[in-house]
Amino acid sequence: MPRVSIVVPVLNEAAGIVAHLAALQPLRRRGHEVIVADGGSADGTAALAAGLSDAVVRAPRGRAAQMNAGAALARGEVLLFLHADTRLPEEADRLVLDGLAAGGRAWGRFDVSIDGRHPWLKAIAWCMNRRSRWTGIATGDQALFVRREAFEASGGFPDIPLMEDIAYSRILKSFGPPLCLAARVATSGRRWEKRGVLRTVLLMWRLRLAYFCGADPAHLARAYGYEPRQS
Repeated sequence: MPRVSIVVPVLNEAAGIVAHLAALQPLRRRGHEVIVADGGSADGTAALAAGLSDAVVRAPRGRAAQMNAGAALARGEVLLFLHADTRLPEEADRLVLDGLAAGGRAWGRFDVSIDGRHPWLKAIAWCMNRRSRWTGIATGDQALFVRREAFEASGGFPDIPLMEDIAYSRILKSFGPPLCLAARVATSGRRWEKRGVLRTVLLMWRLRLAYFCGADPAHLARAYGYEPRQS
């Protein structure tokens, strides 16, 4: 039985999926598993992933639905949810398993660094990490991980088109505070640089504030530039 199941939600990631999954092969050789959850890619992502993962599952589009579908196939003691543009640190498996065991925690996340040229990205990552430690809320960029029994007891990710990571963190806090690992995952700064760093930061602050005030996640997804699937 694998000890850690890494679930990777993807949608049209053909340009980078081979390199992303190649970086996870040492973990597979150490007995862990990689499950790719494809949300209907039209660029051959699923076919490229097949030879570099233990399973590829088709799921309705949307990270929450895709991650839940991948988790349904997972056999590991711990489920780790990894975005396709995020890289794990060295010995991530040991850090997760030892950290959860030592602290008796049910879930956790890594600190994050953001790859990119803009000088503000380091400051944004620092703020993300500090905010997460203060609030106990993890973002998807931080590679959230959770014990299987806690995932099953919690019901998995709420199937909403945006803020599923924040919503799920709030649920998991009922199982105790997160394990906040200082080791850093590295995530791409492409969405900040594409839209403009300051503009993206202000947009995300506005959307999070609206979500905490009760706004409909589907409306927020459209404001973010993402058209939710029709239910």
